[in-house]
Amino acid sequence: MSPPAYRLTAQGAAGKFAAQEWTPGGRPRDGVETSWRKDGVRGWTQEFRSGAVRVSFAVWIRDVDESGCFDDLDAVYEQGEQVLATFLPEIEDSPLAGHLAEAELTAADEEEFIAARKWIVDGRVLTAGVVQQDTDPPVMVVVALEAAESSGAVSPVRDHVAGSARRPAGAGAGDADPLRRGRARGCPRAAGPA
Repeated sequence: MSPPAYRLTAQGAAGKFAAQEWTPGGRPRDGVETSWRKDGVRGWTQEFRSGAVRVSFAVWIRDVDESGCFDDLDAVYEQGEQVLATFLPEIEDSPLAGHLAEAELTAADEEEFIAARKWIVDGRVLTAGVVQQDTDPPVMVVVALEAAESSGAVSPVRDHVAGSARRPAGAGAGDADPLRRGRARGCPRAAGPA
């Protein structure tokens, strides 16, 4: 019998971030810091209605260009997918490898992520994927850990990123690639010759 899994809590996550010398982001909720940075990586916690906690890390962020938007949103999504593919071996070849059991993406995962991989590890869900919050920049490669029971269609009470990702109107299950959601707001294209 394996030992019981450590319960993720906002206070516990904050303690782990602080112990690893992450810099607080100045976003405390209920007296607990929820946003952290270290070596170019952002970390944050989300607390769900059920009391479960998700700990997430943005390992790659692509924000808007000088014009204030993405000139080629498809290219940004593809770049995120390439970064994800390059990052996945860091998980799959890590000391966790012997504990990872591949899991299927749920409809909620497909709604949240442009592309993703998901595993169960010691009663928790580990997800790595490309995400764009709502239809706003940035596009990020995120790794998230949460209790298995919180990973369904539970919406966060407190979300310390820009909100949860949503499939833009018109995108749905009939899209050509079910792991890539509809294209969100990009830059207006200049009119070509008439």
